Amino acid sequence: MEHKRMSLSDHMRVIFKGVLDPIGGWLNSLGIHPNTMTILGLIGNLVASVLVAFGYIQLGGIIYLANGLFDVLDGTMARLRGSTSVFGAYLDSVSDRYADLAILLGLLVYYMGQDNWLAAILIFCAAGGSVMVSYTKARAEGLGLTAKVGMLTRFERYLIIALGLAFNVPMAMLWVISILANFTALQRFWHVYRQTRTQPDDQPSLQAGKG
Repeated sequence: MEHKRMSLSDHMRVIFKGVLDPIGGWLNSLGIHPNTMTILGLIGNLVASVLVAFGYIQLGGIIYLANGLFDVLDGTMARLRGSTSVFGAYLDSVSDRYADLAILLGLLVYYMGQDNWLAAILIFCAAGGSVMVSYTKARAEGLGLTAKVGMLTRFERYLIIALGLAFNVPMAMLWVISILANFTALQRFWHVYRQTRTQPDDQPSLQAGKG
């Protein structure tokens, strides 16, 4: 049986549980739905991406960092309600992907205005790696396998992006995300490969659903 390792995100939720639970309970008492918090967080991240595109890098980073509270509270609120839903989890994952890509798009617009092609290439690598980190895990789980491993999960990626922008070192941030996100995707690929070595290869139906 595979040992389940707690991620940094899991540790942070445990550490701040005493703060998040009262806030989440208060928001629930106001009648705010967890999915509403998820959508508000996505809107905030879109605003941050627009600010970054216009060169307000640090302000965009601060807003992006602050929006992490929405991402944490929606799950807390759902747990306190005792009504976690499949759609809520799906919405949360989809909004996270759009938030990551939106902020990178904002950087792409900013750097293309400066004809900075190195930055554009790094943004492509960072975006590709970020998507592949999520895809390799989702595809593995869809096949009944596990892939919750690697250096750069979504929470770590969010922190690096937010702090890189807030401290106005976006190029350094892009290098880190480009390298570590793709390395994490490869870690998950290898993890899945090792699991499949113990399974028979006569399962052609698993090749379906490539879209």
